[in-house]
Amino acid sequence: MELYTPVLALTLVALAFAVLSIVASAFIVGPRRYNRAKSDSYECGIEPTPGAVGGGRFPVKYYTVAMTFIIFDVEIMFLVPWAVYFNQLSWFGLIAVFLFLFNITLAYAYEWRRGGLDWD
Repeated sequence: MELYTPVLALTLVALAFAVLSIVASAFIVGPRRYNRAKSDSYECGIEPTPGAVGGGRFPVKYYTVAMTFIIFDVEIMFLVPWAVYFNQLSWFGLIAVFLFLFNITLAYAYEWRRGGLDWD
């Protein structure tokens, strides 16, 4: 039982923190002034409409930027293990990462040239 004492203590601290955070946010921290604007749903600064504005195509710029973030986030996910095992991979790892970065750089340059990183 002595080995499980730290685990039990950490579990109790985590549970107490979770409960106290919920109680504090509900009763102590936040202001209680509600209005219609705060109760409405928020759609990226655009007023929600049932269809596309003007009957045309719906803007998908938000989703393009989100997918770009995911792509470059995955790039970092692949680079971290390489950095950890850099000494063990030697030349194979170095060449593989350079090819990977070259491929990602081409995609980044393509998206930049197409204007995918502009918010206008």
